[in-house]
Amino acid sequence: MPTAGLTATFAEFAQRADYSLLDCLQADPQASSDGRDHRPRQVFSGHYVPVTPTPLPAPEYVAHSRTLFQELGLSDGLAHDEHFRRLFSGDISVATGPMRPFGWATGYALSIYGTEYNQQCPFGTGNGYGDGRAISVFEGVFEGRRWELQLKGGGPTPYCRGADGRAVLRSSVREFLAQELMHALGVPTSRSLTLYVSRSETVRRPWYSPNSRSFDPDILVDNPAAITTRVAPSFLRVGQLELFARRVRSQAHPEALDELRMIVAHLIERNYRPEIDPDLAFDEQVVELAGLFRARLTALVAHWIRVGYCQGNFNSDNCAAGGYTLDYGPFGFCELFDPRFQPWTGGGEHFCFFNQPMAAEANYQMFWAALRPLLEDNADALARVDALREGFAAAMQQELEAMWARKLGLSHTDPDLVNELLELLVLSKVDFTIFFRRLSAIPEQLSALKESFYLPSSEELDRRWTQWLQRWRDQISANGDLSETSAAMQRVNPAITWREWLIAPAYEQAAQGDFSLVHELQAVFSHPYNELSPELAATYDRLKPREFFNAGGVSHYSCSS
Repeated sequence: MPTAGLTATFAEFAQRADYSLLDCLQADPQASSDGRDHRPRQVFSGHYVPVTPTPLPAPEYVAHSRTLFQELGLSDGLAHDEHFRRLFSGDISVATGPMRPFGWATGYALSIYGTEYNQQCPFGTGNGYGDGRAISVFEGVFEGRRWELQLKGGGPTPYCRGADGRAVLRSSVREFLAQELMHALGVPTSRSLTLYVSRSETVRRPWYSPNSRSFDPDILVDNPAAITTRVAPSFLRVGQLELFARRVRSQAHPEALDELRMIVAHLIERNYRPEIDPDLAFDEQVVELAGLFRARLTALVAHWIRVGYCQGNFNSDNCAAGGYTLDYGPFGFCELFDPRFQPWTGGGEHFCFFNQPMAAEANYQMFWAALRPLLEDNADALARVDALREGFAAAMQQELEAMWARKLGLSHTDPDLVNELLELLVLSKVDFTIFFRRLSAIPEQLSALKESFYLPSSEELDRRWTQWLQRWRDQISANGDLSETSAAMQRVNPAITWREWLIAPAYEQAAQGDFSLVHELQAVFSHPYNELSPELAATYDRLKPREFFNAGGVSHYSCSS
């Protein structure tokens, strides 16, 4: 039975449509009028390309986010509605007014650590980078908030660079569950809506053979094709602003500066309007934007390190201009603590766990550089955004120090105490999540923390640990009530984390039509700070088994999705 007040039918859902991006920005003038634009080509101007997704044949429901459905005011039964299922498995022919009968894909530029790249563009110009397998199909207002709904794996777009535009079930399960977990952890993120799999279409991707110890994939595997729908206030990226700024600098076409101004104005409207007064002069709004994005980006990266998350490939095109986690391809969560943890075989140390603040600074530099052409006639505004850029490292450090203080239950920052702890974590081969959760109980004895050690420790290490533990306890004892401190620490140090060796069985079983483990993980991930029952703790609160170290597809993996 429909729940009172909830959107329960597809017709009611369609009435939520409100396409600010399509109405406010410019389409590629060379695009087709009907969205049938599926071959790789250069896109020289415009903010988006109208494109129709390619439907999954025989789509089957895998999962939906009950949490997000509730936030959007949607009935859970809608996930099983035929028209809803068809739309979010790629069949936009079900669209009814005021919906549009096509979706859209966007272009962006690529930079890595502040270096601009065109080499991977098939045309060598940079005009071929963009949403190769992501197609937005809906934008609307739900419960007073604007959201964009985007298919991951919706088929080819002009930005496909010759690929098929599909996503496999493995990567789709990972993205769906990761977004659910990150939201529950309190980390700003894009969200999961639905996950559907094809009962008949497969796609071939490189992956790892059973029990592989190979660094790179060593076999080709046929995978069920799937589409996960991700949701965000917008999918505007730093790389998009960067693309239009590059065109301004190169004088690519007469409207380049106008297109840059339009997309920055749209970013403000979509992601920052509650914080930026619309009555301010546009130059002043741009300065406000630069400050707000810096604050969001530094806070986001501090959150990532707090929960052990490594983005893996934090290029400017994977950096949401709204300041939340966007791309869930080569990501992973640190189990055995290692500042150089990097799960993605193509990432390199420059995108490793503790280098994420530096990658963020490089992305902020590209954001800053993209805004500057809009302020060339305003020396004061330029000086203020330049000062924001120069102050990024200090702002990032302040966020990190505050984060470590919260993890340790301290009333003030103590870099020396933190640095000594990080050294001990590395020397003792400690599980990042288990250690901080055990520490949240404020133990008196080191033995309680040794549950998080992967290897026995030496007498010398034990001596150093005991000294550190006493110094730390002395500091938090000065805070006052230890039980209140413990409770506060448990609110920032989760009881569980993402462990790839527990995720792999879920997508492997899903490929055989058994989605029960996906649903179990979804339930466990919905309350990551809660104490687990003994039954669940036996599975989800334990050290990584030895056989999964250096295991291809588990300890490390390619981004083939």
